[in-house]
Amino acid sequence: MDFLFEYAIFLAKTVTFVIAGLVLLVAVASLGSKGRRNNKGQLQVTHLNEAMDAASNILAASILNDSEKKEVKKYKKNILKKSKKLKTSKKRIFLLDFDGDVKASAATNLREEVTAVLNQARPEDEVVVRLESMGGMVHSYGFASSQLHRIKKKSIPLTICVDKVAASGGYMMACVANKIFCAPFAFIGSIGVVAQLPNFNRLLKKHDIDVELHTAGAYKRTLTMFGENTAEDREKFVEDLDKTHELFKNFVSEHRSGVDINTIATGEVWLGTDAKLKNLVDDIMTSDEYLMDRASDAEIYKVKYIHHKSLPEKMGLAAEGSADRLLLKWWNRLRSNQSFF
Repeated sequence: MDFLFEYAIFLAKTVTFVIAGLVLLVAVASLGSKGRRNNKGQLQVTHLNEAMDAASNILAASILNDSEKKEVKKYKKNILKKSKKLKTSKKRIFLLDFDGDVKASAATNLREEVTAVLNQARPEDEVVVRLESMGGMVHSYGFASSQLHRIKKKSIPLTICVDKVAASGGYMMACVANKIFCAPFAFIGSIGVVAQLPNFNRLLKKHDIDVELHTAGAYKRTLTMFGENTAEDREKFVEDLDKTHELFKNFVSEHRSGVDINTIATGEVWLGTDAKLKNLVDDIMTSDEYLMDRASDAEIYKVKYIHHKSLPEKMGLAAEGSADRLLLKWWNRLRSNQSFF
């Protein structure tokens, strides 16, 4: 018994020490982050041509014999000489990545990336965005789409590449581009609006629970989760959805004049090959294929804005990530009372 008692005391001391250490670590990280509050993030630029050449050289070193290596080296040397004699600067391609969630959180970084590119890009250059998104909140994707529209306003060619999915709000972003390429089995379209919420009013009444909702303005609140919804509330709610859908349709028609908007604005999703037939995209091609084709006559720079996070932020994001994964799992089953593309 004495042994067990002493072991319990030892274990308690160890746990206390570990907890104290973690608290101290978080406190130190918080103090350190205060001095970096003004340093929100930084721009990271990668020259993809060099990265492609490096990968090619590694493979060549493994599979070519000595004479073949000499021939390749001689060929590249001649190409380099010719390019120097021409004295013409290559076209530049600025590559951005957008991986969209329900809230279009990546729009914050996209804003910084677009601003940086617009300060350097020339009309003969090009911006390529690898886009992946299943859509989300109307106002969030409206903002993200506006960031891409800034590029077109500066008369800089904008190309969107979709390898997996650009649906709903994702397609709202894509349709802004001068050209849209997608993989054969990418999901494209879903030009529609949806909003859904549960109502607990009958459950609350069953347990004699009253809910009071006071508004100033006839339509400050239409459908609610806890109050009793009326036919008038539902009618106004549907009217708002229809207005948003009409704006969405007009936006797509403005940027993709070749589409039959009444045919494709049904909320349906099409695979890449069918999307091309409906003029939702311009060609069937993956982003890798497009970039490799362009690498021979253009310098490609991948631009990424990296936001620095403090340790407390990282710990919070880890917990938030779990919640986001759960939200995505039930994304098609339950929506909040916000409107979604």
